[in-house]
Amino acid sequence: MYEPIRTKSVHTMAAAPEIPHRSREQELDIRLAGQLTALLTVTDELHALATRTDGGAQDTGPDGAALAAAAERIAEQVARLSGGHYPLRAEPTDGGAPARIEALQQRAHTLAGNALAVATSRGDSAAMSLAAERMEAHAARRDLATA
Repeated sequence: MYEPIRTKSVHTMAAAPEIPHRSREQELDIRLAGQLTALLTVTDELHALATRTDGGAQDTGPDGAALAAAAERIAEQVARLSGGHYPLRAEPTDGGAPARIEALQQRAHTLAGNALAVATSRGDSAAMSLAAERMEAHAARRDLATA
């Protein structure tokens, strides 16, 4: 009545042993490195806006120095998570309208929160403290901008 199946099922082929699988820790490392890399990009953008020249006078307050130091610490954490490879850093864009700076502060705060969540899940105390520090710094800068 029915002809027997002569080919292997696609479901049995899905469990092939030659497919590489990553552990949960490796996946969390990748996610955390990605979140920190995104935070690094926004931090570099904020640093460029803080230290840009306006009519010949350069605004290099403690904010610019703090952002540069934070960017280096973030880059070190990304390198640690990705096997010693420092992340590529994008060239910041021009233009610093107040609304754009506020949006970047909000984005940095969100990215630091995401990094904190992944670092907590991973149990990485160095990344947790860095992410929490960046969340506080960006929250404080947002509060100053809106006051």
